Amino acid sequence: MVVKVYGPFYASPKRVLVCLVEKEIEFETSPIDLFKGEHKDPEFLKLQPFGQVPVIQDGDYTLYESRAIIRYYAEKYKSQGTDLLGKTIEERGLVEQWLEVEASNYHPPLYNLVIQILFAPELGLPSDPKIIQESEEKLGKVLDVYEERLSKSKYLAGDFFSLADLSHLPFTYYLANSMGKEYMIKDRKHVAAWWDDISNRPSWKKVLQQFGAPF
Repeated sequence: MVVKVYGPFYASPKRVLVCLVEKEIEFETSPIDLFKGEHKDPEFLKLQPFGQVPVIQDGDYTLYESRAIIRYYAEKYKSQGTDLLGKTIEERGLVEQWLEVEASNYHPPLYNLVIQILFAPELGLPSDPKIIQESEEKLGKVLDVYEERLSKSKYLAGDFFSLADLSHLPFTYYLANSMGKEYMIKDRKHVAAWWDDISNRPSWKKVLQQFGAPF
């Protein structure tokens, strides 16, 4: 059964797509236009009651929330494709730790920057300089922690690429390319080397080539 991924052109679904490519899992996609309100369609709300992407359908199984989905496939197909969870329980613990750091510490200020700098103007809304300043300061402190960590290991969970790194790809792409804030990466030697490494993985390049940059 081919996995169906809803909303492939947006950032969070690209977490799922790059995971599926790494795990060598066949998939198809179903576009959802958020700007036209297709995520509020009653049929879509049956799949995702909060009206968000991504959602996957795998036979009779439906799952939403991108980080839950990537954990699911990394575990279900652990012996297939790239091992994204680590080889020991200790490595798995570190993968989970840094996934939580990404979701709880890294993503919120970066998401605020994306909304204020990229999406507010597109929607005809004013940006809030205070939110931008505060979010950049918070993200900078998080990236300082990353710099320290990455001075000791090639990737966040150790010397192996994992879900912890993969989960950063879509939104860090904005930071590195679209917002005029790329210095936040470039000014940190080890973060810059890490980003150069993970953003050049064939899986991520394939997702960008097939579905375009996240928006």
